[in-house]
Amino acid sequence: MNTIYITTPIYYVNAKPHIGHAYTTVVCDVFARFHRMLGYDVKFSTGTDEHGKKVEQSANNAGISPQTFTDRISKLFRDLLPVLNISNDDFIRTTEERHKRTVRYFWKKLKDAGYIYLGEYSGWYDIRNEAYFSEDELINGKSPLGGNVQYMTEPCYFFKLSAFQDKLLKFYEEHPDFIYPVARKNEVISFIKQGLKDLAISRTTFDWGISVPDDPEHVVYVWLDALTNYLTVNGYPDNEDQNNDPFWQNVYHFVGKEIVRFHAIYWPAFLMAAGIVPPKRIVSHGWWLSEGEKMSKSLGNVQDPYKYCRLFGSDALRYFLLREVPFGADGNFSLDAFISRYNSVLANAYGNLCNRVFAFIRKHCNGSVERPSDILADDAKFMSDVKNILKAAIPLIQQYNFSRYLEKVEQAIALANQYMDFQKPWSLKSTDSVRMQDILFTLVEQIYRITKFFYPVIPIAAEKVLKVITPKYQLTLVDDEQIANTINIGDFGVLFQKIDPSEIDTRDVMADK
Repeated sequence: MNTIYITTPIYYVNAKPHIGHAYTTVVCDVFARFHRMLGYDVKFSTGTDEHGKKVEQSANNAGISPQTFTDRISKLFRDLLPVLNISNDDFIRTTEERHKRTVRYFWKKLKDAGYIYLGEYSGWYDIRNEAYFSEDELINGKSPLGGNVQYMTEPCYFFKLSAFQDKLLKFYEEHPDFIYPVARKNEVISFIKQGLKDLAISRTTFDWGISVPDDPEHVVYVWLDALTNYLTVNGYPDNEDQNNDPFWQNVYHFVGKEIVRFHAIYWPAFLMAAGIVPPKRIVSHGWWLSEGEKMSKSLGNVQDPYKYCRLFGSDALRYFLLREVPFGADGNFSLDAFISRYNSVLANAYGNLCNRVFAFIRKHCNGSVERPSDILADDAKFMSDVKNILKAAIPLIQQYNFSRYLEKVEQAIALANQYMDFQKPWSLKSTDSVRMQDILFTLVEQIYRITKFFYPVIPIAAEKVLKVITPKYQLTLVDDEQIANTINIGDFGVLFQKIDPSEIDTRDVMADK
């Protein structure tokens, strides 16, 4: 059996989750569900990053301990998972003992290999992003990641990142698909060619972190700590031979574009130093704007995933996030666009197709239709066209083209609606009931196929449709699967209730300030 290990970045717990966190998590969930349907053994992890100066400051400002603070915020991220209907296998917190043990073991591996030394660091520190930058990297007095900076000097341990400049460039050359999209890869290569400096990997100016082995005055740099979570989830260090682990041989890290550098430069260098092969892919996506502007609490335009799910259902939010913008590009989250896509595709094209076919069978065929004894040319062409469209969709998700994948699904839905409108089964009720039933069976069989391709994105609605068609449905994408020769359609309500824009107040779906 093929294996795949899919990860979200672990989310920093300085604030509660927003639509950007939901997007990355949904992308990974769709990727995981899709590969399970292809027969893969999937490991899918997410979690929270809970150490560092920023967390310590946020806890102090709240008047509570860092542990209490992280417990509260981490729970918000964990609680969002069932709301979004996420099928993760693990939820990792960096404050867990299993993770602390991994980090300390990994540190010793790096040190024993000769890649860690003690020194002193002076530079501009971006507290929000937990990273040091040199003077020439600042942009208008801020870090390249947009955070405010302060000049700091402290004793710290260094990792010999400079020793990996040529090794990393050689690795990218030998693995041209390691970083997606190409624009991010080019940025990483350009950055490395400017010259890599050794990386400060411990801190002494705060103590909320994992203590450095044999030197408790230092805590491990939050990015070395956080990145190591991927090993913790995969059983390291008990499962020390990661190079021969079937999951580690096929690791996909999905991240936002702002943290590509950490995953594509620091992480593979750390792993190489420890004798572990780097992951297979670093897959990065863009940012979400809100109504054309960057999301900000002060502007009151932060889109709240909890509220969208409560008002419209998780399927609707999942669909919109993956359909609205090509993966890798920045996107604009607009309530008007959300309602438009929801109504046109989920409520009208797909939901109404299922509703009218099933209702017609229940009303005019006593809820049952039989497989046709003869396949007419129109039926064969319809079935062949749907099959070909869906087959062409399979590689699109594997290429991270989620929006184009959904375009293919929508094309198949449009074909089904066109077939029904052209064949007009309602006109045959009194003249040719056999042909009427043949048309309806053909429609149900294609709805079944289409729905399975829709399932990774809208699993709740899809399972409802599949279950109505056959209680023994299989969540696979096998071409030659056939449903039973007799289909009995049970009760089926409205799949997606149409949204009236006049009844929605923008404030109802925004995060609280």
